[in-house]
Amino acid sequence: MTDEIRDADGCEDFESLEESGLHDSAPENASETDSTAGPDDLTEGEAPSEETDDGAPDIPETDPAEQKLQEANDKYMRLFAEFDNFRKRTAKEKSETYQDAVAKTLLTLLPAVDSFELAMKSPCTDDAYRSGIEKIYTQMTDLLKKLGLEEIPALNEPFDPKVHNAIRQVEDENFGESTVCEVYQKGYRLGDRIVRCAMVSVAN
Repeated sequence: MTDEIRDADGCEDFESLEESGLHDSAPENASETDSTAGPDDLTEGEAPSEETDDGAPDIPETDPAEQKLQEANDKYMRLFAEFDNFRKRTAKEKSETYQDAVAKTLLTLLPAVDSFELAMKSPCTDDAYRSGIEKIYTQMTDLLKKLGLEEIPALNEPFDPKVHNAIRQVEDENFGESTVCEVYQKGYRLGDRIVRCAMVSVAN
């Protein structure tokens, strides 16, 4: 009788424990507590670092095609710079050679121009002859101007040793100090180049 009561009580106690859930030996979330954090547990926006076996960051290798393209571009830029310098140097030498040739030609013609000027200053009773001389002189001077030849100012100008060649010095109160008072031969320039200095006399 006592055993029957004990069994009955035991069954009642087991069923009551099962209904209350207290008979479980481990919590349901035990596996979650013991498990380690995986890749999904990283903070949002944080990427795992890629490291080599020795712990150093993995550096991407340069693409061979990209490297060859860069080398070819550098070579092209050097060649372009060299060619541009060569082009400028050649153009400068060509211009200087042309100016030298023109200056030598004009210097050869200037004595003829001087002779025509002296001829026009000489007295002449033949008007037709004088008119012909003046026309030829005008044609020659116009041609020289087209080639870029310019006369250097001299008379009544301050003496400048760079463009004036003084062959005489006189005392003359009508002129200021170191002033050109007489021109024996005109001077000419071609651009910045002096073709011939003016032959002058300087006062005071």
